[in-house]
Amino acid sequence: MGLAGYGDGRLWGRACFSPPFPPLSADDVSPYFKTEPVRSQVHLEGNRLVLTCMAEGSWPLEFKWLHNSRELTKFSLEYRYMITSLDRTHAGFYRCIVRNRMGALLQRQTEVQVAYMGSFEDSETQQSVSHGEAAVIRAPRIASFPQPQVTWFRDGRKISPSSRIAITLENTLVILSTVAPDAGRYYVQAVNDKNGDNKTSQPITLTVANVGGPADPIAPTIIVPPRNTSVVAGTSEVTMECVANARPLIKLHIIWKKDGVPLSSGISDYSRRLTVLNPTLSDSGYYECEAVLRSSSVPAVAEGAYLSVLEPPQFVREPERHITAEMEKVVAIPCQAKGVPPPEMAWYKDAALIRLEKLSRFQLLADGSLQISGLVPDDTGMFQCFARNAAGEVQTTTYLAVTSIAPNITRGPQDSTVIDGMSVILNCETSGAPRPAITWQKGERILASGSVQLPRFTLLESGSLLVSPAHLADAGTYACLATNSRGVDEASADLVVWARTRITDPPQDQSVIKGTKAVMSCGVTHDPSVDIRYVWEKDGAPLSPESGPRVRLDEMGTLHISQTWSGDIGTYTCKVVSAGGNDSRSAHLRVRYCLAGLPVGYQFKNITNADVNNLLLEDLIIWTNYEIEVAAYNSAGLGVYSMKVTEWTLQGVPTVPPGNVQTEATNSTTIRFTWNPPSPQFINGINQGYKLIAWEPDHEEEATVVTVRPNFQDSVHVGYVAGLRKFTEYFTSVLCFTTPGDGPRSPPQLVRTHEDVPGPVGHLSFSDILDTSLKVSWQEPLEKNGILTGYRISWEEYNRTNTRVTHYLPNVTLEYRVTGLTALTTYTIEVAAMTSKGQGQVSSSTISSGVPPELPGAPTNLGISNIGPRSVTLQFRPGYDGKTSISRWQVEAQVGQSGEAEEWGLVHQLANEPDARSMEVPNLKPYTYYSFRMRQVNIVGTSPPSLPSRRIQTLQAPPDTAPANVTLRTASETSLWLRWMPLLEQEYNGNPDAVGYKIRYARSDGRGQPAMHVIHDRVEREYTIEDLEEWTEYRVQVQAFNAIGSGPWSRSVVGRTRESVPSSGPSNVSALATSSSSMLVRWSDIPEADCNGLILGYKVMYKEKDLDTRAQFWLAEGNASRSAQLTGLGKYTLYEIRVLAFTRIGDGVPSQPPVLEQTLDDVPGPPVGILFPEVRTTLVRLIWQPPAAPNGIILAYQVTHRLNTTAVNSATVEVLEPSARQYTATGLQPEATYLFRIAAQTRKGWGEAAEALVVTTEKRDRPQPPGKPLAQQEEVRARSVMLSWEPGSDGLSPVRYYTVQSRELPDGEWALHSASVSHNVTAFVVDRLKPFTSYKFRVKATNDIGDSEYSEESESLTTLQAAPEEAPTILSVTPHTTTSVLIRWQPPAEDKINGILLGFRLRYRELVYDSLRGFTLRGIGNPGATWAELTPVYAVHNLSEVSLTQYELDNLSKHRRYEIRMSVYNAVGEGPPSPPQEVFVGEAVPTGAPQNVAVQAATATQLDVTWEPPPAESQNGDIQGYKIHFWEAQSQNESARVKTLFLPENGVKLKNLTGYTSYWVSVAAFNAAGDGPRSPPVKGRTQQAAPSAPGSIRFSELTTTSVNVSWEPPPLPNGVLEGYRLGYEPCMPVDGVSKIVTVDVKGNSPLWMKVKDLAEGVTYRFRIRAKTFAYGPDVEANITTGPGEGAPGPPGEPFISRYGSAITIHWSSGDPGQGPITRYVIEARPSDEGLWDILIKDIPKEVTSYTFSTDILKQGVSYDFRVIAVNDYGYGTPSTPSPSVSAQKANPFYEEWWFLVVIALVGLIFILLLVFVLIIRGQSKKYAKKSDSGNGSKATALSHGEMVSLDEGSFPALELNNRRLSVKNSFCRKNGIYTRSPPRPSPGSLHYSDEDVTKYNDLIPAESSSLTEKPSEVSDSQGSDSEYEVDPGHQKAHSFVNHYISDPTYYNSWRRQQKGISRAQAYSYTESDSGEPDHAPLSNSTSTQQGSLFRPKASRTPTPQTPGNPPSQPGTLYRPPSSLAPGSRAPIAGFSSFV
Repeated sequence: MGLAGYGDGRLWGRACFSPPFPPLSADDVSPYFKTEPVRSQVHLEGNRLVLTCMAEGSWPLEFKWLHNSRELTKFSLEYRYMITSLDRTHAGFYRCIVRNRMGALLQRQTEVQVAYMGSFEDSETQQSVSHGEAAVIRAPRIASFPQPQVTWFRDGRKISPSSRIAITLENTLVILSTVAPDAGRYYVQAVNDKNGDNKTSQPITLTVANVGGPADPIAPTIIVPPRNTSVVAGTSEVTMECVANARPLIKLHIIWKKDGVPLSSGISDYSRRLTVLNPTLSDSGYYECEAVLRSSSVPAVAEGAYLSVLEPPQFVREPERHITAEMEKVVAIPCQAKGVPPPEMAWYKDAALIRLEKLSRFQLLADGSLQISGLVPDDTGMFQCFARNAAGEVQTTTYLAVTSIAPNITRGPQDSTVIDGMSVILNCETSGAPRPAITWQKGERILASGSVQLPRFTLLESGSLLVSPAHLADAGTYACLATNSRGVDEASADLVVWARTRITDPPQDQSVIKGTKAVMSCGVTHDPSVDIRYVWEKDGAPLSPESGPRVRLDEMGTLHISQTWSGDIGTYTCKVVSAGGNDSRSAHLRVRYCLAGLPVGYQFKNITNADVNNLLLEDLIIWTNYEIEVAAYNSAGLGVYSMKVTEWTLQGVPTVPPGNVQTEATNSTTIRFTWNPPSPQFINGINQGYKLIAWEPDHEEEATVVTVRPNFQDSVHVGYVAGLRKFTEYFTSVLCFTTPGDGPRSPPQLVRTHEDVPGPVGHLSFSDILDTSLKVSWQEPLEKNGILTGYRISWEEYNRTNTRVTHYLPNVTLEYRVTGLTALTTYTIEVAAMTSKGQGQVSSSTISSGVPPELPGAPTNLGISNIGPRSVTLQFRPGYDGKTSISRWQVEAQVGQSGEAEEWGLVHQLANEPDARSMEVPNLKPYTYYSFRMRQVNIVGTSPPSLPSRRIQTLQAPPDTAPANVTLRTASETSLWLRWMPLLEQEYNGNPDAVGYKIRYARSDGRGQPAMHVIHDRVEREYTIEDLEEWTEYRVQVQAFNAIGSGPWSRSVVGRTRESVPSSGPSNVSALATSSSSMLVRWSDIPEADCNGLILGYKVMYKEKDLDTRAQFWLAEGNASRSAQLTGLGKYTLYEIRVLAFTRIGDGVPSQPPVLEQTLDDVPGPPVGILFPEVRTTLVRLIWQPPAAPNGIILAYQVTHRLNTTAVNSATVEVLEPSARQYTATGLQPEATYLFRIAAQTRKGWGEAAEALVVTTEKRDRPQPPGKPLAQQEEVRARSVMLSWEPGSDGLSPVRYYTVQSRELPDGEWALHSASVSHNVTAFVVDRLKPFTSYKFRVKATNDIGDSEYSEESESLTTLQAAPEEAPTILSVTPHTTTSVLIRWQPPAEDKINGILLGFRLRYRELVYDSLRGFTLRGIGNPGATWAELTPVYAVHNLSEVSLTQYELDNLSKHRRYEIRMSVYNAVGEGPPSPPQEVFVGEAVPTGAPQNVAVQAATATQLDVTWEPPPAESQNGDIQGYKIHFWEAQSQNESARVKTLFLPENGVKLKNLTGYTSYWVSVAAFNAAGDGPRSPPVKGRTQQAAPSAPGSIRFSELTTTSVNVSWEPPPLPNGVLEGYRLGYEPCMPVDGVSKIVTVDVKGNSPLWMKVKDLAEGVTYRFRIRAKTFAYGPDVEANITTGPGEGAPGPPGEPFISRYGSAITIHWSSGDPGQGPITRYVIEARPSDEGLWDILIKDIPKEVTSYTFSTDILKQGVSYDFRVIAVNDYGYGTPSTPSPSVSAQKANPFYEEWWFLVVIALVGLIFILLLVFVLIIRGQSKKYAKKSDSGNGSKATALSHGEMVSLDEGSFPALELNNRRLSVKNSFCRKNGIYTRSPPRPSPGSLHYSDEDVTKYNDLIPAESSSLTEKPSEVSDSQGSDSEYEVDPGHQKAHSFVNHYISDPTYYNSWRRQQKGISRAQAYSYTESDSGEPDHAPLSNSTSTQQGSLFRPKASRTPTPQTPGNPPSQPGTLYRPPSSLAPGSRAPIAGFSSFV
């Protein structure tokens, strides 16, 4: 398939060859392969591979290549596939697909194999085999193709197969019947015979064990069995092998069989191999090898395998080359093949696999043929049939033509437009059968067809036409003709070719003078039908003409730049974008200074508003000094310019890099820079210095930057960048920077640092170590630091420098064989690399010749000393050095608390100190637990680790890190909000309880003293700094501290307190009256500390002195205003004047004290209050008051009067004194009307006169009321109404004035509005009304006589709406997301809205303090700057929903501060804005909770909590951590805790929890803004744990031998309590024996137990612990048995008397002790040395005898009795025991002799019958009986240990005896017959054990059901008495528990349990020879029990009950009433119901 055989240069598949038969123009030839590729080919790596696809058919043919069924190429005309350099990844199966319009074919695949060989894989280096066994040594694996030839060597000698050595087909070495000499080092050599590579493996050391043992025969074993094998028929041979071993090997014989028939031919290799030559199908079968040891009775062994002979597929039937079928018919394409195994058939259509399961019309027939139903035209194509099996594949091809379909163009060409020079495709997709031939025409010209192709016109496989490139002449109509035998189809389309858009007048490079205009043209020619768009770029960045008026783009694409400056210098690119193509051209613009004396002309701006006295000049040049002049102009022309004012604009960044930059390396780590500074015009500010930058290629983000201060003296600057890597290439660059930022970098220059000596070589190793030679290998140094020139190798005998030998090797040598060594001598070998700078660091090691080095052993004896915060010293003893020097010591550490240890990690290495015995381990974490271990490293490798050291904790140290993410935000006018990320726990470096934070803050301007605040909460992450100054910038730092000290300070963060109102008024306020109604007010600056913000202007407050009126304000906008002219003042009025400044927050404090100034005087106003109190026919007297506005000092009054009908000049004039207030005029005409005028005079002249009419008559009367007031609607205003009325009759006395009253509807009272309405008006404006309010009005008139009645009320009038007069109250502004805030407000009161509320208006703007400071500077130069110009413009949102009380304002900029105001508006207008609220946007708390919170119990004290972060859209910033809230489900308030996780992890471990407790867990995320919402609580429960210790132990009823023990349950059960374990022991040995008794109590109740086997006067230690699944800690207490000090002495010996079934005990009183006797107690025990137990308690102290019935005793048992006296000191000494008394009653009839004889006879007959039955069945039970008797004898052995089990809830008492039990007794017998106890649940919950103190170490597990005690001697009679041999199947014997279950108060029922009685889950005593407890549960184990008292179930309380029955009769004999009561219930066997 490669070049071989196909190198004749023919271009197969191209148009240049002729098909074998000339097709007609309408007929196409389907593709076919001329030759098939070889099935397999092998090539060497690096060779070139050319694969060719030899196919023919109609043109065009297209080819595609596949590799392992993966597509390598797309379809193209290239029929070859070439790989220029093969490597092993190219191996695999290749095949090509060829297609033309007829269809596609899949070529047979060829396998390309690449010869290579890798390295041996690491494998076991040690093997051991027992003497005589077979050693199987597998060859190490090696990746290779083909498989290499493998040769085995042993100690350098080649190994050949022999009778004892076999080398298998898998190259495994098998040594049979190994002997001692077989031990040695084995290795293999692999040779690849294709490429000649050879490799040698690492040696495998074989040791032979048990060499000295006897050489016994070994039975045959098959070591390597035959394997199932498949082979293809025609292969030359196939081999099967079988390797067997035996001893002696010489007698081993191997026999081969086929299907059971022995074989004799083909056997070789000592019968280990069977070869079948030229295998055929008949050779298939089962082959077996049999290994026989001759002359031996040992059976033979055999193994077998199958041989399968395969045959490749062969076709039996093939389809014709061409099949024709009609539509909708069924066609079957034949294809049948044979082979072994039968081949699988696969069908392909057009090279695509036909998936039969998905295509119902296609069906695979049984013989492999393909049947297609319902043929459709698309079925036409190439079909391939593949037959495949394991032996290979074959394929055959046919072309199926579905006929009788005329051509149909399914997708014809569309009208298209293309640009000149571009490509276009005209579609023409067809259907038809046979497949139509396509022809493209333009007019009569054929452009492309199956046999024709013109340049630029390509017929595609789909039938479409590709025109590439298109020319203008190609425009026109194109037709597609589809033709087959059935007809023709045609389609056409028009192609339009546009002329390409081109720039014909490109911009030109130009240079302009700074400040002038630059014009750059961009003329374009384009197709008239195409629209174009211009885009200009400057240095690659788009220019935005909208950015300012300086840059303008006209419609012709020309760019205009005015006021050019150095920032405009650059390359400008004009890009034209259009549908007719794009084009671009560039030009360079330079800006230069103008020459001196030729200044740039002034620019002009006209201001048309005469009231404007300021202007903001924009788009000026950066860092440029401007001259500014102002002139006024009017219609006559321009006035004179003012004086020049000069001002600098602010700095910018440089616009050009430094020039002439040169860099060179001065040494291996330093680069020298030289450069020229940029021209000053391009610096655009003050040069702050230069930055020298160096970075490695592809690592620009890790650049090294050095800052250099500017040097203004030298023209050439010099700088250095040091600390670089040696012999490394760096890009270098320089930039200049100013205060605003960095300028552009200079072009990068590549420079390399100098060479230096290299670092150490890598991986020094030794191999092939012989007696006189060895091979040394190494790797290139990691740090070459230059070009390696070679290596130096030297060696010398250890510590003998005079034997040194040195060789110099070339730089390509990485190994060297050292020869001439002395055997078994230690050498030091050194290797070093060299560069031109010299020899590098030496790597050395020691090695013994002839002794291969080995892995070292582990160090030992680790010791730790000098423990510091960050280091410790390790001492150690080196381990085995592996016969070479130790090159490196490694220290590994396990970090963390015990039980929470992490993995071991490397923390320190020490190299090249082989003799070290201690080392310092640095870089540890303070206050951290560590365990250390060590390894040692030599040339071979690393040793195993040493044993871990003890766990230590490093000392505390101050924190290393400062709190991160420190941010400072404005909180209020006097506070800042500081936040930080607390330290992580591992960063505390000390005790967490002592960790806290210090905050240091000070003013940025250096004023004042720094302040400090300390926070002691280690997880606190925010603090509000209070009591700061307003509008002041502060610098703040945070540091962490612990108990040792403080860590580093964080970087400073800067914040400014919020603006406030000024805290003082301006100083130096003065006022000067300039006229009678104006004055000039001046003031000075406010002290800077009191500004508290940006001053936006001033307000002058003024009011008349001593008048209680509100002050008026005069606004002076602009922060530079320092004066104001007040006008419209009252004349000759004294004013109080104060001035205040205001900020955007509001008005500040007015200046103090007020300034007093009086306006100048003026002519006065008219006198007021003229009345005529006295009128006669010829005389009137009038009175008046001084003018309301005297406007000066009144000097005189002038009164004139005349008839109202006469002329003015006829008036009588009278001048009066200024004090006059009345005047009488006489000589008047009666019944005449006179006009009086009164005027006042000041020094400025006479003022306005007041006039009044009077009628000289005596018939005067009060006036009539005026008419009803009226108001026209157009005269109604929001706050005023114009009323008009008709006057009434004046009553011959003129009306002096009118009074107007108003009433607010609906419920208002009449109120006086004005009482001085002029008499001569009939209309009046009523003001001071409320907007949007209904009113009524009325009027009355007043004359000299009095008032008229009020007029009729007017109609109701409603004032108009007015703008609201109050703002909403903003309640809060809080960040909601990172780009939005949530505003909450409260609307104003309804009566302040002044109309119908239409909505809210929200104003907001971004606050940029820097720019505001800039405004301040400008304002100083512009005194008239207005408030609007000093503040940014507000953005406005209208909210028309009047019910809103909150709103989310979004789309804000991140990390910006905003000011927000609100107002309301109605139909008239907007109300005042609210005070501004500030908010910082960009930080918002998360609005979503963590998701999918899951809680998993990890341990009893730990819960693992996992979660997923909140949804991304609700995180509102980077999640900084999580808070995990958790609490116990039963007690949230007491147990709620929070764990804060300061990392955005998704899981946490909650530790130190309570075991087996349910917890609720909720998680909340937090970011820099705060905490988000908590997730819904999730419940989890910790696992069970060992419980805590039980509560306190209490003792009661303490006697000399017993005590009642009770305890409290554990306060923390930590799980389900399964029971308790009680243990007790004497504190001192008793009789030389210290016995420990352990009792297990199952269940969680009862919580008490009676212990009765104690010794008198001995102190016992009791321990109790509870159990869940494990035992918890115990609680212990001591108790000393009685009698105690002060207790009574023994009573006299009891005397017993019997009366029938009653027993009376008599005694005498003894010593009462230190207190009077309070009661007596009677104890009883079985006479055969059972334990004493209380029989009767609470016997009154007065009695000395007691009678009870024998029914409470166990019948047939003899008892001893004794008496104990009790006083307040406790139980006394018992009396001497009484004589034994039997509890036997009179025999009933069934115990008479005659009855017994009858029973005996009946029993004898029954026994005879039983014996007869047993004789018949006896034989079959014989063995079983033996077994049973054996078990029985074993079970009857009674140990000294005692074990008791009681079930849950039923355990009231326990008795243990410290003496050996007496076996023979009559417990549980009643006249020799065993009695049955009442049925009850099986006991099983109490375990008893006692043992020697030396064995007491919790050896008895909780589940143990037995216990062992080892006595000093055991009675020989134990287990031998026949009365214990009872039926083992008896299950209902009386249990131990029944004795005590009735009443826990008493322990008084005694019963001896029969030996051998079995009960399920009962307690048992067993004996163990080993002294260990027997853990086997015994369901039928033998039990014994000491005598005990039995009591029926009654009470479960351990509280003693005091009997209430008094003595029934006087005397000393006490008989309880119930003891012998007739008819009382007979007790069950044993004691019963004692009182």
